[in-house]
Amino acid sequence: QVQLVESGGGLVQAGGSLTLSCAASGVNFNGYAMGWFRQAPGKEREIVAAITRSGESTWYVNSAKGRFTISRDNTNNTLYLQMNSLKFEDTAVYSCAASFSFGLVTLQSEYTFWGQGTQVTVSS
Repeated sequence: QVQLVESGGGLVQAGGSLTLSCAASGVNFNGYAMGWFRQAPGKEREIVAAITRSGESTWYVNSAKGRFTISRDNTNNTLYLQMNSLKFEDTAVYSCAASFSFGLVTLQSEYTFWGQGTQVTVSS
C-alpha cells in the first residue's frame, strides 16, 4: 500500500525557514514524479513545486521562486521542500503527492497518491 507521510511543519516567524520531508513507502519511489501542494484556509489547493523522477528538473510557482527548493533522495525514498524567507501568506497545510506521469507534473489531476499534510504557520 502506498503511503506518503509529511513531517517538518510548525510555527515559524516571518523571515524564518522550515524544511518539510515526505517519506514514501510501498512505492518504487524513483518511478514517480513528485510535487508539493498547499492549501490555505478558505482557498483552493495549489501546487507549490514539482520535481521529475530523477530529480534533475524542478518547477516552482512564482510566489515560491527564489525562496523554496524541492529535492528528492531516491535512495531513501524521501522528498524535501526547503522553505526560506517565509511569509505570512505561506501559511497553509502542505502536502506531497506522487504522479505516474513523466516530466514535470503541475496539474493536480495527474497526481495519484497524496499525503495527509503538515501544517505550516508563519507569524507576522
